[in-house]
Amino acid sequence: MDTSQLKKFAQSARKLLLGTVGDKLKFAVGGNSPVRRQFPAAVAELEKNIREKGEAPVIDFVAYTWFNRFCALRYMDVRGYNPVRVVSPLPGHFQPEILEEAKGDSFSEDIPDSIRTEVREILASGRADAQVEAYKLLLVAFCNACSKPMPFLFQQIHDYTELLMPDDLLSGNSILSLIREAILPEVAESGVEVIGWLYQFYISEKKDEVMGKTVRTEDIPAATQLFTPDWIVRYLVENSLGRLWLRNHPASKLAEFMEYYIPETEQSADFLKVSSPEDLKICDPCCGSGHMLTYAFDLLVRIYEEAGYPRSGIPSLILRNNLYGLEIDPRAGELAAFALTMKAREYDRRFLRREDAPRPNICILRNVTVTEAECSEYLNFIGRDLFTSALQEALRSFEKADCYGSLIEPHMGDVAGIRAILAEKQVGDQLFLNQIHRKVLALLQQTEFLSPRYHVVVTNPPYMGSKGMNADLKKFAESKYPDSKSDLFAMFIERCLQLVQRHGTVGMITMQSWMFLSSFEKLREKILDRNTILSMAHLGPRAFDTIAGEVVQTTAFTLSNTHIPGYKGAFLRLVDGNSEAEKAVMFKETIQEIETKII
Repeated sequence: MDTSQLKKFAQSARKLLLGTVGDKLKFAVGGNSPVRRQFPAAVAELEKNIREKGEAPVIDFVAYTWFNRFCALRYMDVRGYNPVRVVSPLPGHFQPEILEEAKGDSFSEDIPDSIRTEVREILASGRADAQVEAYKLLLVAFCNACSKPMPFLFQQIHDYTELLMPDDLLSGNSILSLIREAILPEVAESGVEVIGWLYQFYISEKKDEVMGKTVRTEDIPAATQLFTPDWIVRYLVENSLGRLWLRNHPASKLAEFMEYYIPETEQSADFLKVSSPEDLKICDPCCGSGHMLTYAFDLLVRIYEEAGYPRSGIPSLILRNNLYGLEIDPRAGELAAFALTMKAREYDRRFLRREDAPRPNICILRNVTVTEAECSEYLNFIGRDLFTSALQEALRSFEKADCYGSLIEPHMGDVAGIRAILAEKQVGDQLFLNQIHRKVLALLQQTEFLSPRYHVVVTNPPYMGSKGMNADLKKFAESKYPDSKSDLFAMFIERCLQLVQRHGTVGMITMQSWMFLSSFEKLREKILDRNTILSMAHLGPRAFDTIAGEVVQTTAFTLSNTHIPGYKGAFLRLVDGNSEAEKAVMFKETIQEIETKII
């Protein structure tokens, strides 16, 4: 995909939205503003958030919220997933279909009766801004309707987020017009990954601002996120998840669909046993916008179909049982959940309307801070003999979750058993413990996601050398990951091997430096002594078309979380390729050579 136009659009859209939202904010909080009199509660909430977070972060939050939703709605319009086009016109028309229908007194079933009445009155008023105001009401109402199947992206709008929505939504220069020009039908049809590209480009200028400096906790997502080329995603997923299924089901035809699968020249008899697709658990601990997980979804569909499951029920089974993502960036996590929901809708036409449709297992790692008084009060109620030290230690583990992310290794034991004890004691019914109980539940969810229970872990981890780490992160690295503290990506190699079960598989793309530098010698020794390199594609420079020159030199690999003496892995040298496409071709050519030797 040529992403140059997407990058240009996302960067210009960010500037436009920041300016528009900033102007509306200044008008809303003005001393004599009519908005203050008309919407006092929303303005009060807005001012409270400005005092707590600062004006710039509030503007940035609202601007991205609308960018996020507009892009998602456009994608769903083009794919035909919305019952009526919400931000897009019908062919030959100029205004969004949802507004055109309303002018003819026809409304989507998702629009409440009260909004229909208000829209009719506005359109009948003859005011110059009638169509703009009517459309804004319809847009908010539809977003609120989307909150039922997708609450992670379309939270109910009834606050200053609506107050600061851009006014110009119908002109040829509006943000919606720009989005329609960027997300053309052929772009949307290429896959939901386009939303991930847009997010990377939206924050790219922020990334440029923080690169080369000590990175603050709040800037870690912008400094470290990098969208993984599609062929590398396929290589990692096919040679981890795909390989595991083929080992358990030698008669499977799955390899016929795996373009980047490397056939095994030998196979150890000692591997994870998986009889049912529902048992498979795949995790991306740095999931970003979900690129690894969406391709794993496609592969899982084939696995379920091969096992004889009816197609309509497969998407729900995959979301409920198989895929897990962790992320410190709430925005990226929202997009990962959206991407997986779109995958489910792709395979199940009724998915967005199903009452029992599961939500994607995406966990945003958030800070959990508990005072000594809160902890003592809670433990007094549940009984100090019950997991006291483990609970206290775990609560402290997540005080800086937004900085350490999936590198946190909580020690909590049987999370399900603890939940059962808390339910038995009816802690949730205790009003005076409600606040601390919510924190404990958040802690338990995050602990469960970070437990070593996965068959496969695949990820493109953040890259950040020790010079870029802030004081908290550097201290954490030195304490918890002494053999890999020189870079975040190396720390994540260790952490991913902790997250998989014994004999499980890790697939990663990282900087190549851990293969050579003396600072990673102990890490290399640990991997060679305890684990097995199943395959490695040494990519070198220019594996990412969005990064020019020799800056990022990478290697992609799969590891088994067990040592297999004498195992001969597949090693592919692709350093000479000058682009993503060239390296992908070289990879396929090398696979063909391997297949020829096997035959």
